[in-house]
Amino acid sequence: MEKLTGKDKELIRDSWESLGKNKVPHGIVMFTRLFELDPSLLTLFNYKTNCGVVPECLSSPEFLEHVTKVMLVVDAAVSHLDDLHTLEDFLLNLGKKHQAVGVNTQSFALVGESLLYMLQCSLGTAYTTALRQAWLNMYTIVVSAMTRGWAKNGEHKSN
Repeated sequence: MEKLTGKDKELIRDSWESLGKNKVPHGIVMFTRLFELDPSLLTLFNYKTNCGVVPECLSSPEFLEHVTKVMLVVDAAVSHLDDLHTLEDFLLNLGKKHQAVGVNTQSFALVGESLLYMLQCSLGTAYTTALRQAWLNMYTIVVSAMTRGWAKNGEHKSN
């Protein structure tokens, strides 16, 4: 796994300090942006309730549970900035799970873009170029591990 600079870690931790306390609303901003970027991703969220329309999906208890889980993954990454490698197995497994439900790796990039959008909206003027790059560096490490897990699951299925 790649390394983050001390400055990256400081910027990420400082910015997450307030956001991490109220995860679900920030997650909803992130997913709203994700669905704007690729409305077809709504089809991946076919719970008991109809997730064919963004507002219905965003208010679905099952979807909100997923939002919470995604934000907890972000929280775990921020909490483990000094030793992201300890999350490797978890992230590999997460990649496998996403492959199994039909998520493609291009969607990981859209999630990253949506995460950065949420940070920009939530942090306002505190969202700087350096902060954006720090989060992008961390997300790149996280998604790299998930992509390896995604690929391993795909190989397993084709054998």
